[in-house]
Amino acid sequence: MKRIPLILGAILLASPVWAHHPLGGMPMETLAHGVLSGLAHPVLGFDHLFFVIAVGLAAGALGRPFTAPLAYVLAMAVGCGIGALDGPLPLQEVAIALSLVALGAVLVLGRLRYSPLLFVGFGLFHGSAFAGALAGVEASASMTVLTGYLAGLVAVQFAIASGIALMTQGRKISLAGAAVAGVGVFLTLEQIETPLLALVTG
Repeated sequence: MKRIPLILGAILLASPVWAHHPLGGMPMETLAHGVLSGLAHPVLGFDHLFFVIAVGLAAGALGRPFTAPLAYVLAMAVGCGIGALDGPLPLQEVAIALSLVALGAVLVLGRLRYSPLLFVGFGLFHGSAFAGALAGVEASASMTVLTGYLAGLVAVQFAIASGIALMTQGRKISLAGAAVAGVGVFLTLEQIETPLLALVTG
């Protein structure tokens, strides 16, 4: 049990180190550039990082340290493709915030049989957000760069989720789930604050 906070803390403390574009702002022109950007991107946003952590915790509790994260990254890849071709999914940012609330609640309540559905459903929204982030920075990126970016995204998120799953199997995860849900509630309120104020004052 004591290892879980240490593991999560190490990941979160390390994230600022990665929170810089790996190319130092240079344009992405090759497959390797795309892979490097994809490897760094998941830790640029705490919403995505917390969801990947939660996927790992749930995968460990399910005893599926590889297949469960694989389901998430495949859905994420599909969502990334959808976002690249058709633009962001409806209510994308709200859905990402709610993904933390939902998966955190599943971890707290122990309703783990529902978690694979959450991996896939919300994975689409996380993938779409990654596509939007890339489009905003590299609007003229080639298909080679995009392929490398997607490969980097898949590899690093699978590694993080599977690593956490392997290290936390058989351990109590309800407290970690509550932390994930708490972050999700905060982000959800942040997303709906402006529309609610406009509704009340309008």
